[in-house]
Amino acid sequence: MMTIPQELKTEYPFNSHYLKIDKQMELHYIDEGPKDTPPIIMVHGNPTWSFFYRNLIRTFSPNRRVIAIDHIGCGLSSKPQDYDYTLENHIQNLSQLFNEVILPDLGDKKFDLIVHDWGGAIGLGFASRFKQYLNKSVIMNTAAYTDENIPKSINICKIPIFGEKLVRHLNAFAWPATFMAVKTPLSPLIKRGYLLPYDNYKNRIATARFVMDIPMKPSHPSWSTLKKIEEALPELPGEKLLLWGEQDFCFSPHFFERWKAFYPDAQTCLLPKAGHYLLEDEPELTTSKISGFLQ
Repeated sequence: MMTIPQELKTEYPFNSHYLKIDKQMELHYIDEGPKDTPPIIMVHGNPTWSFFYRNLIRTFSPNRRVIAIDHIGCGLSSKPQDYDYTLENHIQNLSQLFNEVILPDLGDKKFDLIVHDWGGAIGLGFASRFKQYLNKSVIMNTAAYTDENIPKSINICKIPIFGEKLVRHLNAFAWPATFMAVKTPLSPLIKRGYLLPYDNYKNRIATARFVMDIPMKPSHPSWSTLKKIEEALPELPGEKLLLWGEQDFCFSPHFFERWKAFYPDAQTCLLPKAGHYLLEDEPELTTSKISGFLQ
């Protein structure tokens, strides 16, 4: 089981919790704050983990329950080598966490949702199955719908065999993201935090399989799952905040415009100086916008 080095605990000081998945795997999650308050569920993408949300966790947990998941294969969760890393399975894992950990304390309260990157499809896919409990949603640099646009740098990593070798042998996804996904360079400590869970070939399996699971045509195994999420988006209740780093090399303004078509009444906030890791590039502004929206 991977642990947090002492020098990183100033940035990530949270207690770890684990949920058994299929009796063999452990899903790691953060559960901070008073349990009798409406929870905020934070869902990360690839190649990040709950570390991405550390500043928001610290901000909200004094007054709100905060749940931040590490998908199987990511962060401090188990990294099985024979697991089917599909969108549907990630949604089911989050659904199990909700049913077993969150729902028993929910009562008549509802949850708020914050999603980023591939966490958008996972988080909103989960929310579409529990929409009666959904309050507000913060949507950051993500897509939860089918789309033909994909950066060449990511498409290369989808090439069978070759792409997996790049990502797993050379760390050609998590490592480049530490400088490609930001406009303000990360400190060595924060960079180490992002790379911590992906320090060898076996531990990089999810970063490779997440890329392979991006459905670009109807014959892809996850296409139908993503299409169902897309069709359910207009039915999701509650207010939406579209918070977007405009300098994102991956989720360009094209994706932001598509979100506006789904949610024309959503609150919007464009961050012209922020990249894909907008919480790193604009920590104070993003925290302020999300706080104001959720309150």
